[in-house]
Amino acid sequence: MFAVLRTGGKQYEVAVGDVLEVERLPADVGSVFELSDVLMLGGSDVGDGVSVGSPKLGSATVSVSVQEHSRRDKVLVFKKRRRKNSRRLKGHRQHSTVLRVEAINT
Repeated sequence: MFAVLRTGGKQYEVAVGDVLEVERLPADVGSVFELSDVLMLGGSDVGDGVSVGSPKLGSATVSVSVQEHSRRDKVLVFKKRRRKNSRRLKGHRQHSTVLRVEAINT
């Protein structure tokens, strides 16, 4: 069984046991909570079909546990103005949370 969920402005296709890295969530390491923005369900528990919400399925949730909080790799932003002898270099590291999918609840 799989689910498509939305968190942090992005969509992720997940199954039970998957580990995914999402935008930073305000939860403690080791805690278990539910994500309720489930957009689609598919697989054996749905009768081998696909259930699509509009925009989300009301009763479906995905239980996840927080594995760790980290920061992603640095992204360099380089601006150069040609023929002006002007350039600027900045870096950015996005905060992220690593989640493990424990269960998909229909």
